[in-house]
Amino acid sequence: MEDWRQVLAKSIVKPKDLAERFGIDEKEVEAIVGPYPMRITPTVLETIKSKDDPIWKQVVPDAAELDDIAADDDPLEEDLMSPVPHLVHRYPDRVLLMVTNQCPIYCRFCTRKRLVGKPGFLKKGELDRAIEYLREHKEVRDVILSGGDPLLLPDHLLERVLKALRTIPHLEIIRIGSRVPGTLPQRITSHLCDMVKKYHPIYMNLHFNHPDELTPEVKSACGRLADAGIPLGAQTVLLKDVNDDPAVMKRLVHQLLLARVKPYYLYQADLTKGTNHFRTTVETGLSIIKALQGHTSGMAVPHFVIDAPGGGGKIPLLPDNYVVHLDEDGAILRNYEDKTFHYPQPKSDNRRELPMIDARSSLGDPEEAYAACSDSYPDRDGYAAWGNSCGGDADNL
Repeated sequence: MEDWRQVLAKSIVKPKDLAERFGIDEKEVEAIVGPYPMRITPTVLETIKSKDDPIWKQVVPDAAELDDIAADDDPLEEDLMSPVPHLVHRYPDRVLLMVTNQCPIYCRFCTRKRLVGKPGFLKKGELDRAIEYLREHKEVRDVILSGGDPLLLPDHLLERVLKALRTIPHLEIIRIGSRVPGTLPQRITSHLCDMVKKYHPIYMNLHFNHPDELTPEVKSACGRLADAGIPLGAQTVLLKDVNDDPAVMKRLVHQLLLARVKPYYLYQADLTKGTNHFRTTVETGLSIIKALQGHTSGMAVPHFVIDAPGGGGKIPLLPDNYVVHLDEDGAILRNYEDKTFHYPQPKSDNRRELPMIDARSSLGDPEEAYAACSDSYPDRDGYAAWGNSCGGDADNL
């Protein structure tokens, strides 16, 4: 058995083991893990500092999960947008392909609580149907592998998926969504990296919610992926009492950049059954973005988005006081220091703009340069003022 599988096998999945380790009510946990399974890897267990800390809240079952019965199992309507099994086609040029229901840990706030934890992975016949669909839909240029977690597939099965996708001529980008590097870093082996980079361009969107998750071991795993030429982004879910604080989020994005992971999305928590006790107000997310913008590097600021209920897709949000006023004359803007500035609109008088200095002729006198491109030459393409009509407007250079 590979080392990472041995580590995964040591995860806590039984209420009895959790109760013995932390001294909690075994019966209460049993009631929750029936509908919503539990798995906590050794890596994650080691980062839990105390009961109810930010890591604990993400992975230890909570009775509140069973109290939330009014919400939907599938608030994003993924099942309704699935033309073939395991494939979701919501956006015009990209699709989501769910290759497994297994995860290294089962996040208590998971959008797919209805699916994760079930055995098995994408079967060959199901993969063939997905590939056939993609061949027929030439508008699709981007496939996101998700689940579950694609990196829990053995190398040969993951390669089967990647190889099949790379037989589709119009498919440009493959992305992999994974929480493995942060929860099971032993899985990021040299063999996996060597295999994946054969199918570039491959991107990975990793899931991190709290700076304590970025241990030295986790950063090393991210480094191995980055060294394999895989651009890494981070998706973060805004969670009550986990990361709903500007200082915590600032530490998180800084640690991500140190691990060579670009903060990508900050998600408002979805309206999924069994998860609504994690939700914050939308204003909380906006205040975090405002606290980051201008106070740290722009590449450290993620996009704050709401994945709209009912299958509306991701909608980006920004604090509403950046644009104070906008009209045909210009924009009044407010910066991170609450100072205002005026940016003028371009004039719409249909006059041709002056050429750039560097576009003029090498002749010494500017007037002489423009005179050399006089009206005696036909200006077929309307670029005489840029000097390219000199000598007969040679468009065939």
